[in-house]
Amino acid sequence: MTAVDPVRDYPEAWPVEKSDVGFDGAVVRVRTDWVRMPGSDGDELVTRERVEHPGSVAVVAVDDRDRVLMLRQYRHAVGRQLWEIPAGLRDKAGEPPLATARRELLEEASYEARRWDTLVDLYTTPGSSNERVRIFLARDLREVPASEVDFERVHEEADMPLAWVPLPQAVAAVLSGDVHNALAQVGVLAASAAHGDAFGGLRSADAPEE
Repeated sequence: MTAVDPVRDYPEAWPVEKSDVGFDGAVVRVRTDWVRMPGSDGDELVTRERVEHPGSVAVVAVDDRDRVLMLRQYRHAVGRQLWEIPAGLRDKAGEPPLATARRELLEEASYEARRWDTLVDLYTTPGSSNERVRIFLARDLREVPASEVDFERVHEEADMPLAWVPLPQAVAAVLSGDVHNALAQVGVLAASAAHGDAFGGLRSADAPEE
């Protein structure tokens, strides 16, 4: 067994001989790449399907009582109502991730935060998609009155119950299999781990994406 120090992901790109776009939708595009893949018997040309995604952000909002803000939203693809954390697509060109997170927290939950940190970065399904997500920790919260907002929630967002869940209870819901949303799972568990250090050591909200 080879020792690895540090354990850290790094960029690498194997040669792509050609690509075909099979689907180009409103949010995602599906592309088939012919990849020149190294092997013990020489290079091999294989196909890999890749879902191209604009990326997302998510927010673990924690109040001064160590409760996590969670929303319940209908998800058609899985046929379920899921408990989630505020999240949204990075679909505005040039908008920094933190600005997107601020907007999503306000639009989905009517809250603002004065303290922001980067909690964790992840790829949701790296075997088939390039979707990248930055999950933020938001604290020092303020509820924004309806009179101060100028947007209307529609479709799935029109009926999203909100709950403040104690962090240990949220962790238990993840580990018991009651919460299935991946961003909620990662965000809650990461927040619980960081809470043990009083949220010290987290990266700044504008930390570079590597």
